[in-house]
Amino acid sequence: MPTQSWQQIIASSLDWKQAHTSLDDAIEGLAPADRGRRPDQYPHSVWQLLEHIRIAQTDLLDFCTNAAYSHDLAWPDDYWPAEPAPPSDDAWSECVAAIRRDRAALAEFTAGGSVDLTAAIPHGTGQTYLRTVLAAVDHSAYHVGQIVDVRRLLGSWEPHESS
Repeated sequence: MPTQSWQQIIASSLDWKQAHTSLDDAIEGLAPADRGRRPDQYPHSVWQLLEHIRIAQTDLLDFCTNAAYSHDLAWPDDYWPAEPAPPSDDAWSECVAAIRRDRAALAEFTAGGSVDLTAAIPHGTGQTYLRTVLAAVDHSAYHVGQIVDVRRLLGSWEPHESS
């Protein structure tokens, strides 16, 4: 088995299941009726957490790859959907597909070798590419844990082997 580069290891962490469940496992089997339910005393539904992951990950990918990046999103309003439920099954499916697409693009960017990941992002304020990719990893992992918590509180969680 060939040795992976550190860039490939970082890229693989965007979707691994070594320390916790993956996003795909966290949403697998969730009944559509539970997508927009908030547990008592909990601020977010699974939909809100999922859409928040998508928005933030898309923004981080754009920050890394778009030389004309413009930070147009206002915190926190533009990063969180206001409604607890997705507007449609199609919106849910597109959100999941977009997360997967952007995650793959971020992994390819990270492992592709086209940029020195330790370099500062030219249009940033001192952030490096590596710091930004690690922020995407950490951010998603945090909210995947919250998705599992919401599902447990709703009684809709069947643990997977990696949970």
